[in-house]
Amino acid sequence: MARAIFNGTVLAETERPELVEGNVYFPPEAVHDEYLTRTRRVSVCPWKGIARYYTVTVDGREARNAGWSYPHPSPLARKIKNHVAFWGDVEVEP
Repeated sequence: MARAIFNGTVLAETERPELVEGNVYFPPEAVHDEYLTRTRRVSVCPWKGIARYYTVTVDGREARNAGWSYPHPSPLARKIKNHVAFWGDVEVEP
């Protein structure tokens, strides 16, 4: 069971994560999106496409740009479309 935890709260949990380049991507239905706020940050991956970022907020504590997803990935990365990955202060248990 893969889980993402921040400030003692489970942000996402799934038995079917997608693992890409060492990152755990959680399917949209496994993510508690009430803890996520989209930011203006974007990045570009040559083979996945444009990533959008989220700040995670739990009980007033924030982890800025600690989550990201590919809403419109390239065809090579279609299996992670709308999945969310986490890093930084978010603990990810693969």
